[in-house]
Amino acid sequence: MPRKPKVAIIGAGIGGLTAAVALNRRDIDVEVYEQSPHIAEIGAGVSLSPNAVKAFRALGLDAPIAAIGFESDNQLVRAWNSGDVISKVFRKGVYEKEFGAPYLSAHRADLVDVLRRQLPNHVFHLGARCVGVETSDTGAQARFADGAVIEADLIVGADGIRSVVRQSLFGKDMPRFTGSVCWRGLVPLDAFPAGLISTDLTLYMGPHSHVIHFMVRGGKLVNFVAHVETNAWTEESWTQECDRSEVMKTFAGWHEPLLQLLGSSERYYKWALYDREPLDRWNKGRATLLGDSAHAMLPHIGQGACMAIEDGYMLADLIAQSPDDLTEALRQYEQHRMPRTRRAVLEARARGKEMHLTSKWAQIKRNIRLAWQHQFGGDKTGLKLTDFYEYDVAAASRLAATQIKAL
Repeated sequence: MPRKPKVAIIGAGIGGLTAAVALNRRDIDVEVYEQSPHIAEIGAGVSLSPNAVKAFRALGLDAPIAAIGFESDNQLVRAWNSGDVISKVFRKGVYEKEFGAPYLSAHRADLVDVLRRQLPNHVFHLGARCVGVETSDTGAQARFADGAVIEADLIVGADGIRSVVRQSLFGKDMPRFTGSVCWRGLVPLDAFPAGLISTDLTLYMGPHSHVIHFMVRGGKLVNFVAHVETNAWTEESWTQECDRSEVMKTFAGWHEPLLQLLGSSERYYKWALYDREPLDRWNKGRATLLGDSAHAMLPHIGQGACMAIEDGYMLADLIAQSPDDLTEALRQYEQHRMPRTRRAVLEARARGKEMHLTSKWAQIKRNIRLAWQHQFGGDKTGLKLTDFYEYDVAAASRLAATQIKAL
């Protein structure tokens, strides 16, 4: 019987924790190293489209994910100034039938807490800031700021867009500033008169900008994210607070109910949007990448966290299926995940341009196309994302494992 490998994951975000849970479920020795002194997430929403929900179902997490998630009845696209509904896509019940799972929205902290609670405390090493990784064909080492060095059969870089692991493996390259800045906030739904703020996932599209809002915490809180194209501020931090006046000045003249929402948060945070050019490889020796470390993308198609969740599931499953040939497991992981995530990066960029059209004629043509496509085009997602939502990572992972065994 082959020896079970030891896996070290650098980073305790959504992707890293998903991988850790999946490995632990398969009785693989896994440890998680997180630079923060505690495991937590920012106060913001996250989209869990059907492909991500199916991954969690495969891990036996149906009930806790459903408990923290909210399923909206519809998806609305509205005009920025009048609020007129450009398109309306039915979701509740339809997505389960069409794609095998619902589309949920959740608070990031709630999702991280669900994942963290699946793992024993001894798995976590907090306050462990990785400063470098060295790898070979038979193992890898990670070095930390306090001088500690750990060895593992495999090291996984799940340490975000400015990944130290990525830099150690492939050299320094900078994230790409995309020319947009976001503001976000959370507001209790009961702060508004009944019916003023829709509980449907709602997207407003305006010149050089868009706003999206959806429900979290079981429908108790409205999460909004407001995007605008600007080069005036390029800080990347998700925890930078700002003043309400910035948001209200930027979106003056937009639909009045939306302005009431944007003006009602107790705290406002802003950050500049970055992504990365897709890599040609994720693996080097006995180290690899997942999530934003491998394929940081814009949030415009709601797939950033979903792709990280898929990565974590497939990587863990292939390790468990082929513990005595990690090199081939990593090769299959890279081969199966890279094309899908590359397309997500590029699709998110293209969607941002489509949402921010400035020409009135171009906006009219886009809106007519969206309305027709949603009403008559047979696209149940409304935004040409059917093949993303149909994907079942458990089935894809079984296919990849079969290819390993056939060698």
